[in-house]
Amino acid sequence: MSEPEPRNPVEPLLRTDRMPHIWCPGCGIGTSVNCFARAVERIGIDLKKLAIVSGIGCTGRVAGYLNLDSFHTTHGRAIPFATGLKLANPELKVVVYSGDGDLIAIGGNHFIHAARRNMDLTVICVNNFNYAMTGGQVAPTTPLGAVATTTPYGNFEPPFNLAHLAESSGAVYVARWTTYHVRQATKAITEALGKHGFSFVEILAPCPTLYQRRNRLGDGLATMKYFKESAITKHRADTHTLEVGLKGPFVVGTFVDRERPRWREQYDRQMHERLGERFVPYQTPAEGL
Repeated sequence: MSEPEPRNPVEPLLRTDRMPHIWCPGCGIGTSVNCFARAVERIGIDLKKLAIVSGIGCTGRVAGYLNLDSFHTTHGRAIPFATGLKLANPELKVVVYSGDGDLIAIGGNHFIHAARRNMDLTVICVNNFNYAMTGGQVAPTTPLGAVATTTPYGNFEPPFNLAHLAESSGAVYVARWTTYHVRQATKAITEALGKHGFSFVEILAPCPTLYQRRNRLGDGLATMKYFKESAITKHRADTHTLEVGLKGPFVVGTFVDRERPRWREQYDRQMHERLGERFVPYQTPAEGL
């Protein structure tokens, strides 16, 4: 009797009946999904207590390919939806998985306030520097001088430095890697999933169909070479200095790993004190990671 073929360890986390996916050749989103699936498999969390929430855009389609409780929300509203989900069912581990346009542009206000409140969410942002699904418009992360459909002569608006935005807003964990750094990105997602509070992982990814082509940066393989040669690993780097330009070196690593009281914890403490009861910090099975 022949031995069964070995199964990819991430396969149980994927809706294989929906393959092939819609992403373009050379796109980095699929690589980021592989990193996420391997992180979940490494932790061994109960999949019935893991929920994925995404917004609109290329990365927003991730929720449809993961074999989990998945929620594809309206544009920019993934974080408030996820906040409600976590508060309504604290036993869930809730992950927000979306792109830079969805999370930081129309969803930017939700991002900074969820980090400020230290909501118990893990946020994974695939940053490809433009609004990829809707035609390649300029985004809040588009580097200075980069060409987009809405900036045909080059972007003149200073972009957000997402690592600094997350840290200054209050995130307890902040890391940045690229789709070339698959092992490091997997480790960062693993660590972010294990944190209590608002954790943030930025994954820089190529968009060869729109961003790379318009800026004459080559295909996805050329971008992988650029990520390999230009990324400087510097853990605990000052996030003020972590801008990413159109070309040239940039910094990756784990920048923030700290502890802060979570919103739920502070709310429960206040209610117990008001009622004159002894406060016991709330912990769910999903938090025992």
